Amino acid sequence: MTLKIIDTTLRDGEQAAGVVFGIEDKILIARWLDAIGVDFIEAGIPAMGEIEQRSLKKLAEINLKAKLITWNRARKCDILQSIQCGFKLIHISVPASDIQIRYKLQKDRHWVLGQLREVLSFARQQGCQFSVGAEDASRADLFFLTQLAQEAEKLGATRLRVADTVGILDPFRTFEMIHFLRGKVSIPIEFHGHNDFGLATANALAAYKAGALWINTTAGGLGERAGNTSLGQFLRVLVEINKEHLEIDWQTVDHLENYVIEKAKKCLAAC
Repeated sequence: MTLKIIDTTLRDGEQAAGVVFGIEDKILIARWLDAIGVDFIEAGIPAMGEIEQRSLKKLAEINLKAKLITWNRARKCDILQSIQCGFKLIHISVPASDIQIRYKLQKDRHWVLGQLREVLSFARQQGCQFSVGAEDASRADLFFLTQLAQEAEKLGATRLRVADTVGILDPFRTFEMIHFLRGKVSIPIEFHGHNDFGLATANALAAYKAGALWINTTAGGLGERAGNTSLGQFLRVLVEINKEHLEIDWQTVDHLENYVIEKAKKCLAAC
């Protein structure tokens, strides 16, 4: 299996402070991402409301080689909203760290595993194909993270997303975590990094070298707080440093990243 890129500019990128993409922006960004050759495009979050749902329905109508997915909480209502928007290929995220389980959900580990079982079973009954995200995995207890990963695999998840939600990993810890999880589950591992300490691209490369063959990116590294792994930067690292033989239209990469960065600047200037 070769490396696959899931770009989340339209989801996590738009969660950058003050950034809002119109539907025409989203369609243009999706077409550019498709031309670059990303494998999956995380198109948005149906639970955000009617405006987001209208955008997702429009995006679902475009003819792309890349597959479109939605981001969902581990709630049945989120799954139904994705289906209503025309999506059966979905990502389901659940907090993995005790900090988020206690303070975000006000629940415990037992509840999380039970909720995961219920929602994944429901998604499967609805005919959905799903991946599972371990939110805040970098602060999770490894024993519980393993439990969550194995439960996701048992219930039919196509892959496990390891999310460094608060951007605290370094390349060494990233490699160790991915290598550890690869020994615990047989489904593919996906890595989602944040750039709080300027290490998102380095962590993505470390994850890839440890066996994570699915990597999340955003155009220009746009995203919450300090941003995410930059699509252009990661592709250049693969080609120039890792000596991967990839056919990349660098002009399209530059057009996309410049466009997204300029749109973000205009949004911030208007705030």
